[in-house]
Amino acid sequence: MIQRTLVRQSRALSSSIRSSPRASLARPQFRPSPVFPASQRIASSRWYSSEPEAKKEGDAADAKAEGKTEGAEDPAKKELEAKNKEIVDLKDKYLRQVADFRNLQERTKRDMEAAKAFAIQKFAKDLVDSVDNLDRALAMVPEEKLNAQEKTEHLNDLVALYEGLKMTEGILMNTLKKHGLERFDPSVEGEKFNPNEHEATFMTPMQGKEDNTVFHTQQKGFKLNGRVLRAAKVGVVKNS
Repeated sequence: MIQRTLVRQSRALSSSIRSSPRASLARPQFRPSPVFPASQRIASSRWYSSEPEAKKEGDAADAKAEGKTEGAEDPAKKELEAKNKEIVDLKDKYLRQVADFRNLQERTKRDMEAAKAFAIQKFAKDLVDSVDNLDRALAMVPEEKLNAQEKTEHLNDLVALYEGLKMTEGILMNTLKKHGLERFDPSVEGEKFNPNEHEATFMTPMQGKEDNTVFHTQQKGFKLNGRVLRAAKVGVVKNS
């Protein structure tokens, strides 16, 4: 009995030992997952979105399309700008040419008028010497003889000659005046000395007259159309 009991126990024990690995193989084995901190869990479960890349690709496509559009419009725009610039340059050149032409017309007109006004300048310079000689001849006749109460035959002839010369001088001066040549005597009205019209040959003090006053004319001056042809030679008062 005892032997049978021991045999049964040994058999039961052996059977339990043999069945335990099978049971362990049949049962699913669950391994607990390791526990990580929250920051690590968030980092480990990070997700990457594809939206920025898609947006970048869309922006690049739009920029490329705009670049193509601008590139298509650039030639026309550049051509328009070039034409506008050319128009501005041509207009500026045209206005400059018009201004230059008008200035040339004005200068030509002035030159023609000056040439016409002073065409006889050389002739007038040669003529004033003859006028001076005629004036000297008239000044040589004394006033006493011209105003004498009793006139002899010779005196009458002298007066007649004087009057003829005086008449000739008047006609000559009127003719010269028509052509712009005039004679002036600054001592007649006691003019102030003007270096542009007068030439001072001497200076002397004189009582009762202001300084720089013309009191004597040695040679009369001439003007041709307002321009001094020959300055008058004069004496000037100098008190100081």
